[in-house]
Amino acid sequence: QVQLVESGGGLVQAGGSLRLSCAASGRTFSPYTMGWFRQAPGKEREFVAAINWIATLTYYADSVKGRFTISRDTAKNTLHLQMNSLKPEDTPVYHCAASRVAYMNSPLYRESDYGTWGQGTQVTVSS
Repeated sequence: QVQLVESGGGLVQAGGSLRLSCAASGRTFSPYTMGWFRQAPGKEREFVAAINWIATLTYYADSVKGRFTISRDTAKNTLHLQMNSLKPEDTPVYHCAASRVAYMNSPLYRESDYGTWGQGTQVTVSS
């Protein structure tokens, strides 16, 4: 069983940057598509970005395209999300997730495609 732990969240002013990390333990997550989702209080979890298992394809929500970059370091079993030009609406809790099925070449953007989730890290963007 893969366990995921996010880090890197915090308080930042609008226009600033943060880099989130997701460390996997238990076993390697290299065969799995990895994704980032976010969830604000009282709202549904929202897709942010995904990267396929060999890091050849990435997929972003329109709201973050051009500002966020997802990457993975297979050797270190780590996933990252570089967030630039942050806006107050980027504020909620960010969760990383590993897909249910391994060796998928296309990035996955549906919550139901993912079976392992981290606890989340809070990002707060002040205006």
